[in-house]
Amino acid sequence: MKAVQAIIAALTLSTLAVGVNAGQTTVSVTDNAALKWQDVPNTNGAVSYANVEGDIFGKGPYSAYVKFRKGTDNGLHQHTQTLPTVVLGGTFYAVIDGKRTEYTAGSYYKLPADQVHESGCTAVGDCLLFQYQEGAFDLKPVKG
Repeated sequence: MKAVQAIIAALTLSTLAVGVNAGQTTVSVTDNAALKWQDVPNTNGAVSYANVEGDIFGKGPYSAYVKFRKGTDNGLHQHTQTLPTVVLGGTFYAVIDGKRTEYTAGSYYKLPADQVHESGCTAVGDCLLFQYQEGAFDLKPVKG
């Protein structure tokens, strides 16, 4: 009898899992030339973004490409939510507790929510990142 209950439970869970994913659609970027790049306000064109899903400055989840002009420094700041990032081009850096870590193309990092840090793109070349969050992006300056 326990075996029958286990089979029924497994079938029920697998049906629920299929139901959860049933409403999702495939999202892909096959032609990066089709991305709609916009300048991040108040950066004088040093930082730009292209939304893939949602809106980086909207109210809900998003995923977006983000470009930084070489030599751009974001100053000391923090984000309300965890910020996972994949570095696709250039060398991006983060300074946390006085320790600088450089992330080259192919690197991944995930900053915890409210982690005070400084970040930016080295002077060697422009940076291209891919970022995503469950809610809107924010950058809260912190006094050093």
